[in-house]
Amino acid sequence: MALTLATATELLKRHHLLREIVQGDIWTMDASRIPHSDRSFDSVTYDTRQVAPGSLLFCKGRFKAEYLEGIDDRGLAAYVAQTDYSAVTAVPGLVVNDVRKAMSLLSSEFYGRPQDELTVVGITGTKGKTTTTYFTQAVLNAASHGKAALFSSVDNCLDGRTYEESDLTTPESMDAFRMMRTAVDNGMRYLVMEVSSQAYKVDRVYGLTFDVGAFLNFSPDHISEIEHPTFEDYFYCKRQIVANSRAVVLGEEIDHADIVVEDAATAGVPVSRFVLGDATDADHAAVIALPVDESHGTYRMASRDTEGAVTDLGEYHLALDGDFNYRNAAAAVAISLAAGVGADDAAALHAMEPVRVAGRMEQFHDTQSNTLAIVDYAHNHASVTALLDFVEDRFADRDPRITLVTGSAGNKAYDRRQEIVEAAQHRISNFVFTAEDTDTEPFIDICMEMKGYVTDPEVRSTVIDDRPSAIANAVYDARAHADRFNVLLLIGKGDERWIKDHHKHVPFEGDDRVIQRLFGLADGDADSRAAEL
Repeated sequence: MALTLATATELLKRHHLLREIVQGDIWTMDASRIPHSDRSFDSVTYDTRQVAPGSLLFCKGRFKAEYLEGIDDRGLAAYVAQTDYSAVTAVPGLVVNDVRKAMSLLSSEFYGRPQDELTVVGITGTKGKTTTTYFTQAVLNAASHGKAALFSSVDNCLDGRTYEESDLTTPESMDAFRMMRTAVDNGMRYLVMEVSSQAYKVDRVYGLTFDVGAFLNFSPDHISEIEHPTFEDYFYCKRQIVANSRAVVLGEEIDHADIVVEDAATAGVPVSRFVLGDATDADHAAVIALPVDESHGTYRMASRDTEGAVTDLGEYHLALDGDFNYRNAAAAVAISLAAGVGADDAAALHAMEPVRVAGRMEQFHDTQSNTLAIVDYAHNHASVTALLDFVEDRFADRDPRITLVTGSAGNKAYDRRQEIVEAAQHRISNFVFTAEDTDTEPFIDICMEMKGYVTDPEVRSTVIDDRPSAIANAVYDARAHADRFNVLLLIGKGDERWIKDHHKHVPFEGDDRVIQRLFGLADGDADSRAAEL
């Protein structure tokens, strides 16, 4: 059904969002009083620069009336806003209580509700979302012969094979539905997408029901005045995926899991669980991953159906190292089973094994010294702890001398700064604090704040503003201690080719490319597994 002023009005009424339609002196709830209310919109946009004849414009965010000056001459058909702009435009305005919710609903209708033609998987959690998303897409791609799309914080893939860098963990609702329509038109049957807490906080997924929703884990993060004001608010936003899914996959390690289960019971949503290792309640898990040879990263998976029958899924040996990635793999198996992949489809379930995610657990060995560098997106207490656990598990017998090159994002998640230091300081030899996505905060303020949290007198710390120089400093320091096995952990940026500064993405070489250059390695010459060094 085409989106018109009349159909938009009825949809907004059903969701109790419409306040009134305004055009000049006409204030009404009846779209038939507005001329041409049955004319289809030709496009939808939230950017006045993209307005063309027949456009429906969403006036969201810090919108100003002056943005509409002269816009009637460009053919604007109507606008949706929380404010009456009839003083600056003659076109009809749908005045609503919440423009973001309205944008999500109306965008979905404009693009023909593409979600109804896909099996949509949504994955949330404090850590592991991206990796689990890639693992799950690999399985669903294999099961469907290449018909699984992906929305992630790293890349978007709309045809099962072509990956393009993304801007947001979860796209704006309009962009998401547009990309879903493209995916459907490309023949996709599945969509796997990351769902951030902000996606629910600012209604990027309003009105979208996931066929499978996954809640991987939970720990404090994203607490600031521009993200979540409290820990409770962060958790509440994460929990919204439960009531907005037809089936839920839940990690065993979630704190306060009882209320998540209560959410599911209230919504009438079935829950399946996954677990890594010897959890006491593994008997209740739908997917279990048990270590076979932890030093070489081999785990055996098993699934349990609703009748309690157990199916051995075989041994898994991932290209991505780290026990936490086997937890992500167990999640991907549980999600895939919930999405309809058969437990007997071994080829599909094992399709995740060769998957690598750029900027995650990428390992490089120095050609000039006994030094291993790991590039990873770790950026909070939980992920830094998991990374250090991995180093300890794999290399404890080599007594590694560890250097952590890190910064922290500006203007948000202030708690990370102390948590990163506290997670690392009694387990490493050196900190090198440097610029990350400092945005409008001076990098020196962030770095000096982090340096101030270092209380262990045995740990050295330094501040170097230029990120490539900071990495180079860590490399030269490791070479100066060639009598030891050195591990350099370069965290927070992964393979990103930009640093955010004053709301702009400033080009940046990338941690992976910097370390390749310094180590004298060819582009892409990353070690697949540190245990083989």
